[in-house]
Amino acid sequence: MKVCVIGSGYVGLVAGACFAEYGNHVICVDKDETKIANLKKGMIPIYEPGLSELVLNNWKEKRLEFTVSLKEGVEKSDIIFIAVGTPTLPDGSSDLSAVFAVAKEIGKSINGYKVIVDKSTVPVGTAAKVKTIIANETKEEFDVVSNPEFLKEGAAIDDFMRPERVVIGSETQKAGDLIAQLYAPFVLNGNPILRMGVVSAELTKYACNAFLATKISFANEIANLCEAVGGNYEDVRKGMGTDSRIGRQFLYAGIGYGGSCFPKDVRALIKTSEDEGAPLQIIRKVEEVNEAQKLRLYEKIIKFYGESGLSGKTFAVWGLSFKPGTDDMREAPSIPLLLKLHDKNVKLQVYDPVSKETSAIYFEGKVDYSVDAYSALKGADALLLLTEWREFREPDFSKIKGLLKNKVIFDGRNQYSPELMKKEGFQYFSIGKPNV
Repeated sequence: MKVCVIGSGYVGLVAGACFAEYGNHVICVDKDETKIANLKKGMIPIYEPGLSELVLNNWKEKRLEFTVSLKEGVEKSDIIFIAVGTPTLPDGSSDLSAVFAVAKEIGKSINGYKVIVDKSTVPVGTAAKVKTIIANETKEEFDVVSNPEFLKEGAAIDDFMRPERVVIGSETQKAGDLIAQLYAPFVLNGNPILRMGVVSAELTKYACNAFLATKISFANEIANLCEAVGGNYEDVRKGMGTDSRIGRQFLYAGIGYGGSCFPKDVRALIKTSEDEGAPLQIIRKVEEVNEAQKLRLYEKIIKFYGESGLSGKTFAVWGLSFKPGTDDMREAPSIPLLLKLHDKNVKLQVYDPVSKETSAIYFEGKVDYSVDAYSALKGADALLLLTEWREFREPDFSKIKGLLKNKVIFDGRNQYSPELMKKEGFQYFSIGKPNV
């Protein structure tokens, strides 16, 4: 099939490369001339395991091409995916200006029947608005479909190639059938293609992310309660997770969720519910809990050193991105924590395997970047673990003790056991587990 993907960011580039891998001819469009020029040189703008190789292979095979011309992409394609950004506005709603601008240009460029697909995460009712905008610009026949993405950063290629389900929201059988045909090679293992109405498809994406965010905030609240009553959340988590009605995923305690999806989608769903007169009270509390949890480690640090005891201290920091496997710094819990420590005149020696460039916008001039994990430890008063990268899971604790000024670890991702920390002689503070 001939496919156009408008927006060559995280979602668009992954989708374009994966569609091309299955033999489709894909044109990726982006208005950023520098990004397109770099893509043509094989320079991938984001870190995602396996993406660079996938893009380069399909580009070399001429199944994947890049252009700044939306008109060219639309005219040469049968299916057009809109995958542009929808950032959060101050009131919590999604900024749809890019989606609507693209829709207008699509309408001006249509040269025959097309299926336009909302791939960006957009609020309920967006497809109807996109349809109206396009219809105002053309007399050609077209359909608008909602096809939300369910990608996890750090595992996006596998998620796209082997989806648990594909959601297709369409008003016509013709459009739904065409998108189902496009996805058929991706579900040969029997995972379902779920056909539904457009509004239901739009809401499905938000409902999924809001529920997962709810599990995380619930886990963190129970972990905080464990600390108060002397329990161990790791035991409680296992007790909950082995209940098939609950499941093991998204029950890990820590310093909150971040990234480009959960925070934005939770806020957008809250705003939609309030605008429609059906406020989601549980989801609003989920966000409040998460924002407080991002500073949970800061509270422990203050309790240990005292309000006036931080000035002049040096902390080593392992991990900056909101989760391992990505360089995405959007809404990362490390941001509010480290900025507050910087305001307390704390020197920060940080290391993250891939997030130096993406974190600079938040921390430039406020942290010292180290070349590796152990370099960050030199002369530090304590180690803060903020992202659970694999290389941090089983470090050389003897080496850590030799480099740190004081044997103190604040673990925001519960990577180490209190028993091991006690044996190694560390003062250890985590989330939901006994302090050592």
